[in-house]
Amino acid sequence: MSADSRHILIVGGPTASGKSTLALDLARHFRGSIINADSMQIYRELCIITARPSIADEKAAPHRLYGAMPSTERCSAGRWRELAISEIAAARSAKRLPIFVGGTGLYFSALLKGLAPVPNIPQDVREATKVLRAKLGAQEFHRRLAVRDPEGAARIHPANSQRMLRAYEVLEATGATLGQWQAGQAGELAYADKAIMLVLEPERETLYAACNARAKLIADSGGIEEVAALRLLGLDPSLPVMKALGVRELGAFLDGEVTRAQAIENLRQATRRYAKRQTTWFRHQMAQAARFTGCYNVIHKNDVLRLAESLLRVK
Repeated sequence: MSADSRHILIVGGPTASGKSTLALDLARHFRGSIINADSMQIYRELCIITARPSIADEKAAPHRLYGAMPSTERCSAGRWRELAISEIAAARSAKRLPIFVGGTGLYFSALLKGLAPVPNIPQDVREATKVLRAKLGAQEFHRRLAVRDPEGAARIHPANSQRMLRAYEVLEATGATLGQWQAGQAGELAYADKAIMLVLEPERETLYAACNARAKLIADSGGIEEVAALRLLGLDPSLPVMKALGVRELGAFLDGEVTRAQAIENLRQATRRYAKRQTTWFRHQMAQAARFTGCYNVIHKNDVLRLAESLLRVK
C-alpha cells in the first residue's frame, strides 16, 4: 500500500512489547520510513542496551534517527522535534509513510502538541538550581518543587534530574510554572490531526516476563561490554546517555559492587519499573490510540495491518 502524504503513523508502547518489530512490518506493508522516538536509541554508542534495530532490520526498511548523535551531546525534546520534522519531509519526498516508533512520551508530546516557547533561563539561575539539587538531594529537591508546583512535580519522577532541574529553573527565572507556560502558549500543533496512533499494551504479567527476558539477553549479548566502553569515554555523569537503562545497573557489576547475577536482577527490576511508567503514560496521554492488549509476538500481524489500513482511510 502506498504512503498517504497527509499522515504520520505512531507506534507506541512500553519497552519489550515488540513495537520495533510491529513498526518494521508496517513499514514493509505501507512503504514506510521508520523514525526513532526513543530518547536513548538516538545515541551512537548505545546499541545493545537500548535494543536498537539490527543491521538486518535496517536493511529491510529505512531507519532514521538511530545512533544519530554522539553521547557527548544532549538531545532535548525540542532538538529531537526539529530532526523529526526534517525526517517527515524526507520521507514524504521519497513517497514513504513516516512511521514513528518509541517509548519516550515527551518526544511524542513534542511532535503532536508542539513545545511552548519558554524564555531563556539565565546561566546563574541554571547553576544555582544545580547546586541546590546537589545540596538537597533528589527527594528533598522534589519535595520543594512540589510545594511550588504540585501538578508539575506529580508528573516528574524525583530521579529524573534533567526534567526536575528544568521545572525548578523555569519557576525561579519566570515566577510561573512550566505547565502554565505550556498552557498559555499553544506552540506548534502541526501533527496532532495527521497522526494515526497504535499502542501495544500487554497485560502486566506478560510484559514483566518480556522485560526479564530482555534484561538477560542484553547482559548475555554484549551489554556489559558496551557499558564498559561507554564508561571509558569519561563522560560527564549528568549527560542523558549516562542515565540510560542498564548503565548504572551493569556498571555496578563492573565496579565489583554486585555479582553478575545480581546486576541482571537489578536490570530486570529497573526495566519493569520503566515499562510500568511508560504504560501509564500511554494510557493517559494517548487514550485515543488504537490498542492491542498483548506483546506483538502474540498478536496476529494481519489484524494489525487491516486496522492500520482502515484508520488511514478514515483519517
